[in-house]
Amino acid sequence: MMVCQPNSFSDGLSYPNSGMNDTSISVVLFDVGVVLVEPSGVATMLAWMDNRVSTEELWKMWLTSPTVRSFETGKLSAEDFADRIIADFGLPVLGSEFLREMTRWSVTLFPGAIELIERVPLRYLRATLCNTNPIHWSYLAQNERLINAFEHHFASHLIGKIKPDEEAFRHVTDALGCKPEEVLFLDDNQLNVLGARTIGMNAAQVKGIPEAERALAAFGVITECRLPQPLVKQRDCTH
Repeated sequence: MMVCQPNSFSDGLSYPNSGMNDTSISVVLFDVGVVLVEPSGVATMLAWMDNRVSTEELWKMWLTSPTVRSFETGKLSAEDFADRIIADFGLPVLGSEFLREMTRWSVTLFPGAIELIERVPLRYLRATLCNTNPIHWSYLAQNERLINAFEHHFASHLIGKIKPDEEAFRHVTDALGCKPEEVLFLDDNQLNVLGARTIGMNAAQVKGIPEAERALAAFGVITECRLPQPLVKQRDCTH
């Protein structure tokens, strides 16, 4: 058995209710992209933008873009989305090329993703909450092991709500009939993690399967870490 470092995650912060068997948690809520599914598309977007922004800046632009939010809450067609995002981000491509590239983004599961989900004990309800769209979701939905590994899927374009908005997290707790403090939420993006914590959810920023495993162990959902764990630079939180 590998020893986890239970009180630190990829954002370098320690959380007071981690590192213990928290019996109040009854729901484990996963983001999909970057947590369970390999990230892709970022390099293409950065190249199209001549690397004028960093990866972090691109993600912030994407998450806060009115065009993206409209598409990922089911309010825009794929064609309209492509035309608008090309104009918004100043991309030197046609809509058809953009959509063709987009079909290849974020559809491949990390090795070990399903196995980690299946290690979550059956006493926990397993669900996903992801910002997505008809293009990506149609590909992900073809993976029966992924779909069947969870009791519920909350896809933004189907529920009409999007992270990091509070209403997206409230929708989950209302639909599942649970309190925010009964939920452990794992997401790769700090904005989404902070949004979950705002309503009282337990939340950790994780990227990939080893970090997700470490977070599950830290909150007492699983009892051990079996995967090689990434080194995390500790942050002095006293200042």
